[in-house]
Amino acid sequence: MSKSFKTIHPADIASTRSMLHEAVPVTGTIISGTYSDENIKTFAHGMFESVYDYPFLSSSANHIFDITAGFSTAATSLSAAAHAASDAYVAKKVNIYNEMAQILVGFDENATVRRFDQDGNLSLGTKHDDVFFVNFARLLTKDEIQKGTFQMTLLTGGVSSDPGTGVGGADLTIYDADVNRYLVNSPAGEYTLLHTSSGTRLPADVPVGLLYYQAGIAVITSSVFNVTVTEANNGYFGNGAAAVANSVSGAFTGSTIDQIADGLRNRIKNIQFNNTTELNSTIYFCRVNHNEFNYSSNPTYLEDSVIRVKSSPADAPISYVTSIGLYSKNNELVAVAKLSEPLRKDSNNEFTLRVRLDY
Repeated sequence: MSKSFKTIHPADIASTRSMLHEAVPVTGTIISGTYSDENIKTFAHGMFESVYDYPFLSSSANHIFDITAGFSTAATSLSAAAHAASDAYVAKKVNIYNEMAQILVGFDENATVRRFDQDGNLSLGTKHDDVFFVNFARLLTKDEIQKGTFQMTLLTGGVSSDPGTGVGGADLTIYDADVNRYLVNSPAGEYTLLHTSSGTRLPADVPVGLLYYQAGIAVITSSVFNVTVTEANNGYFGNGAAAVANSVSGAFTGSTIDQIADGLRNRIKNIQFNNTTELNSTIYFCRVNHNEFNYSSNPTYLEDSVIRVKSSPADAPISYVTSIGLYSKNNELVAVAKLSEPLRKDSNNEFTLRVRLDY
């Protein structure tokens, strides 16, 4: 190893940032079909359930996301009074909503937890009070979800009394509609509105939730599953007006969080998005002049005090560069870069070696 050192000039150091993206498809067969419930892990506390890509007891299983649900005590879409009157699990659902709101929305000037807002204007507008939370694992989202790539297709129909009508098979796709319009008034980073893009039950461009890019959390209003009496009579979630109360939205009252999560999970047809990995690099331009590094301090470079690579004493000394070491100010080796093949170096040539350190 050479014992010659050369100081790298600050002008020969550059920093770059690259964004690497990976497509992440999650199909409904993984979530609710292929392994039945073997890849769904529930907990004694009953606050959420976890979804894995294989049976969760398998050593090869990977955690995909968690599903939970909650509501605000100021709820209007499903009244707080109705919750309190019929819901034995009201405290857990309120705690979930408040916990997620603290993390994703924050507090107002009166130290009151803000509610999830439909248009991102935290002080005005319609609120999302009864919501599902889909918390994606860091394994999938990496540093963040890439803007403009998120799509989730939901089966919003139940069992149709007349399969020929297609009513029971109605689906709805929601996505982050405007990649250039994301909001930053969240303590969790950047987020955007989730809109409807297609479906037979709701028109396009209806705001139905929020997507937090860095946190990797989708907040979806339960109203995407609201069932009218007319729809119930056409076969949604059974027949008749009683089907309204049996819909996923109606299940917010009188059902456990696990049951609500199962209702959502079994109606997810597809999820897809690109994740983002931020790669920071420092590039060092190591310049080797014609009169530098033409000798080696390797003991095998000499034999009987004669340079072994010379054919005659008149030949110019040469060396072969195989690696570059980056040292601290105290000459402590901190990184080594290897060349793909040795480079011949003598007094007749000079070159610049580009070393990139990724982190």
